[in-house]
Amino acid sequence: MSKIIVGLGNPGFRYRRTKHNVGFRVLDGFAEKHGMRVRKKGFQGIYGIGRVLGEEVVLFKPMTYMNLSGEPVEAICASRLSGIEELLVVSDDLDFSVGVIRIREKGSSGGHNGLQSIIEKLGYEFNRLRVGIGTSDMPEDKTKYVLSAFSREDKVLLGDAIEKSMECIETWIARGVKEAMNRYN
Repeated sequence: MSKIIVGLGNPGFRYRRTKHNVGFRVLDGFAEKHGMRVRKKGFQGIYGIGRVLGEEVVLFKPMTYMNLSGEPVEAICASRLSGIEELLVVSDDLDFSVGVIRIREKGSSGGHNGLQSIIEKLGYEFNRLRVGIGTSDMPEDKTKYVLSAFSREDKVLLGDAIEKSMECIETWIARGVKEAMNRYN
């Protein structure tokens, strides 16, 4: 069986560069760094399989909208996962400023619809890496905010966060979630 890394986002060109698609962007960067292709269709998403640091890894992007992520994640986990501790879900997080990342063993959705959908299917016990997209002057309309593009200034911080996220994922693969938490939180 494999370690599965899920990047959350919304399918389609119009959402490609939005804040809500940070999970997809982290996964894309990780795939490129490790010479993997995320193109196989199945489980209501696209995925790629490769070896990273001696481990078989599946990178998975659900192709449902964010609030329906649970079904495809449940499907690929049923097929490829030996234990829930081998799952890592990467998502955006409004509660952290752009550039901040946090990895946890389990927890609530924090109001994130994609995480809530996965929790409804799998429970709370999966690892998650949250990548900050928030701002100190959060607008009232959060939906419009998460579906907007990053500012020029925030793109630099986002690039750093994606790099840190990829390093964090590598630590998770090689050393486990506790070591990743110690290094990156």
